[in-house]
Amino acid sequence: MDTDVVVIGAGLAGLAAARQLTRAGRSVCVLEARDRVGGRTHNAEVGDGRFVELGGQFTGPGQDAIQRVAAEVGVGTFATHNTGAHLLDLDGRLRRRRDFTPSAGALASLGFLRAQRELNRMARQVPSEAPWLAPRAQEWDAVTLAGWMDRRLRSARARALLTTAVRVVWAAEPDEMSLLHVLAYISAGESLQRLAGTRNGAQQDRFTGGSQLIAQRLAEQLPRSPVLATPVRRIVQDDSGVVVHADGRTVRAGQAIVAVPPMLAARIDFTPAMPAGREQLLARMPQGTTLKYLAVYDEPFWRHDGLSGQLASDRFPVSATFDNSPPDGRPGVLLGFVVGRHAKQMLNLAAADRESAVKDCLSGWFGPRAGAPRQLLEASWTEDEWTRGCYCSNLVPGAWTSFGPWIREPHGRVHWAGSETGVRWYGSMDAAVTSGERAAAEVLAAAPAGVSAS
Repeated sequence: MDTDVVVIGAGLAGLAAARQLTRAGRSVCVLEARDRVGGRTHNAEVGDGRFVELGGQFTGPGQDAIQRVAAEVGVGTFATHNTGAHLLDLDGRLRRRRDFTPSAGALASLGFLRAQRELNRMARQVPSEAPWLAPRAQEWDAVTLAGWMDRRLRSARARALLTTAVRVVWAAEPDEMSLLHVLAYISAGESLQRLAGTRNGAQQDRFTGGSQLIAQRLAEQLPRSPVLATPVRRIVQDDSGVVVHADGRTVRAGQAIVAVPPMLAARIDFTPAMPAGREQLLARMPQGTTLKYLAVYDEPFWRHDGLSGQLASDRFPVSATFDNSPPDGRPGVLLGFVVGRHAKQMLNLAAADRESAVKDCLSGWFGPRAGAPRQLLEASWTEDEWTRGCYCSNLVPGAWTSFGPWIREPHGRVHWAGSETGVRWYGSMDAAVTSGERAAAEVLAAAPAGVSAS
């Protein structure tokens, strides 16, 4: 099979790239290892044609690319349920809050807010498209976020608050990430409040019908349907083009776009080999650790109790919850995020023990009814063969300053896409779309119209 461009990965990044290329008149073949499109977006039906999201789902102000594409394919948005009291479970005490601004003791509140302001201030000095160019890049990339917290936070409770926020936003622990990476991520998302928030934040809205519907409709609009259940194993390139070797299929093209998570890209055999700098970068980009639980009930009964369904906790295993019900509130759905260290511990438990631990948390917060859902769905993204972690990759100390310039640098005829290569809203669906469109633009510039594909 010959085509102008072969795209590896039918998530939002790969499909956005394919869409832009076909609009420019290029022939495109999309290869996908899974038996579905959508990548890290994945819907599940909960009855009567209603869907909830097992993967990425939220969008908010400033995430213009994903909202534009969704509107173009006829997928609308609706507000994440945000009415009622939020719950804060910290140090074994459960508090009702109008928002998550800390009030768990004056010293804890002051320490947390000062740390948040200082992180935002430092982040404004970091160009999200090139963190290694920040004036203090070397200094900030030499330490973890935990190291910075050790020096800045005297209150153990303030540290617990910030650690909980970090787990929810990055699906990782403070000692697993470079401080520079955290600052770049905040820069790309405008502020820590915007990243963690619901109203006016990155969790403000959801997509009607579930976020995977965007990918499904993008795929339907392509002249050639993505080829599913076809993992790519090897990419060979020379002066005449690229040859992509996948299970049961070989594709010859003029250019290639690899739009899969960095950990999976590193497993593809490249001839010639990737530059050492890029290989070193990929080796320093571990994925976050996430399990996502969706507890389904006949109705969102917590709303009758004056609760929003939103919670932040330092208790094992669930670190955050949201009301994840469809727009009409039927059925009622509570979403529980198990992230970072807690997710790693959960992965060592049997399925029944995981389920029991999640139900115990939900019943402790929302009452006995919460512990008896009619259905409990689990998405273990770390155990997913074609993801190996969520929400995205987090760079360890030294990675950005030593190897950062390789993040989007093409390898000959091979170009890179995926949410980790975005420059705004790093790791989000918005970054996936913009990365795919950027990679498509690179291909179009490298192979102008009229140039043979092979």
